[in-house]
Amino acid sequence: MSIEFNQDRNYDIIAIGRACIDLNAAEYNRPMEETMTFTKYVGGSPANIAIGSSKLGLKAGFIGKIPNDQHGNFIKQYMSEVGIDTSNMVVDQEGHKAGLTFTEIKSPEECSILMYREDVADLYLNPDEVNEDYIKQSKILLVSGTALAKSPSREAVIKAVSLARKNDVKVIFELDYRPYTWASKEETAIYYSLIAEQSDVVIGTRDEYDMMENLEEGEGNNEATVNYLFNHSPELLVIKHGVDGSYAYTKSGDVYRGLAYKTQVLKTFGAGDSYASAFLYAIVNGKDIETALKFGSASAAIVVSKHSSSEAMPTVEEIESLIAQQG
Repeated sequence: MSIEFNQDRNYDIIAIGRACIDLNAAEYNRPMEETMTFTKYVGGSPANIAIGSSKLGLKAGFIGKIPNDQHGNFIKQYMSEVGIDTSNMVVDQEGHKAGLTFTEIKSPEECSILMYREDVADLYLNPDEVNEDYIKQSKILLVSGTALAKSPSREAVIKAVSLARKNDVKVIFELDYRPYTWASKEETAIYYSLIAEQSDVVIGTRDEYDMMENLEEGEGNNEATVNYLFNHSPELLVIKHGVDGSYAYTKSGDVYRGLAYKTQVLKTFGAGDSYASAFLYAIVNGKDIETALKFGSASAAIVVSKHSSSEAMPTVEEIESLIAQQG
């Protein structure tokens, strides 16, 4: 099976949601309390996916709100330089700031994230700042779960999904659950389900699907998730199980498994975004689901071996080389 996209479009993918600042520990094997130096990158799941997609050669655009300051300038400039159209990035005029994510790299198995998400600019994207003429130029609208956490960003995303469905744009929902901004698990489940049911493809970890289904971590199972979502719009579900690999389920009943690639892990964050960008690159280019799973897993393996998330997004050649090496 392959996903059919409307080919008569200017963009392969337009992402909507958060673009913020990652400050990754430059000192390894020590707790954040003792870390004195950090390296700055653009971060945020939908921004990372747009960056990864653009580096792989897809034509990418972005809808989001950035602060009217040096961090906002840095985000927009970096994304423009890697080939992303930033014409629909809105500059906040009300003093809201960029989200900041500090990372700690104690060991490959022990990494943590400290996220500052209070009153951040990306959550103030208004519905009237979402442009139908822009969305309908794309094959894909990529939506990230974090943008649903608060109004007015929540309504902006719901509007964008509605416009995508109206204009034959495939909706890809990357669950991207971050607990920091949500009021409750129940609220998360309501809005995740609302968007998942209207999406064409849903991508997430098993734990994120548990959150969407309002289950305790570890309670959910793939069969129940598939039975639920295939009663709605999705035609493809990707459920990731960490080192145990990932599974793709199609509405027609096919099941595919992708294995994780071996790598020298430096840190664990960034894997999901790199996975999504390479998986989407493969399906946009007409590759089969099995190949797309390999692309996703290989891309994730490359990014967890490097310091950044956005800056480390691999090329097609790097992904194909790793697949060829490990089979």
